[in-house]
Amino acid sequence: MPDAPPFLRLFLALPVPEAVRREITRARDQLRREVPPGIIRWTPPEQYHVTLKFLGDIPTDQVAALQSIVAQVAAPFPPLALTAHGLGSFPSLHSPRVLWTGAKEPTGQLTTLAQQLTEATRPFAPTEKPEAFTAHITLGRFKPGRFPLHPEKYQARFQRLIDQPFGTWPADAVELVRSELTATGARHEVLARCPLAGPH
Repeated sequence: MPDAPPFLRLFLALPVPEAVRREITRARDQLRREVPPGIIRWTPPEQYHVTLKFLGDIPTDQVAALQSIVAQVAAPFPPLALTAHGLGSFPSLHSPRVLWTGAKEPTGQLTTLAQQLTEATRPFAPTEKPEAFTAHITLGRFKPGRFPLHPEKYQARFQRLIDQPFGTWPADAVELVRSELTATGARHEVLARCPLAGPH
């Protein structure tokens, strides 16, 4: 067996079930037909997820302790009713770099969970400044310098998806995921599932 790498590139996420992934993929395929090829690097549907915290490179010998902390934070939260909804872009629809669909949760506990995980994992993944949390599922990333459309054309093509729902599901665990960068793109591996086991 090969030696374990000294660092693992990790993030925390909520998985998206197959039925919702299927609805999102239908919309994504519409977009693919309307955007010139080679403009967007599309996310494979099996990698759709709601990112709670990108941790970056974590020493392999700290992963068990990290998992324990994540489990402690997740346990008091109940399963969260999430809805995949609409279309958006970072940093804006006028200057798109990342195309996404939103993940809505009516009680505010999704944002609280993300904030608590960020704070609890700070010893493992310190950040210079906190980033505002926007719950989303990444559909694709625009390749640098390859976006040829004027903002007006972009909005006209995608406006019909701005408020489209793609399904609701109960998220019942936080996943600790390894993202391994390869020549053909990122490969994801779920290392642990930390249940949201609080009272319903």
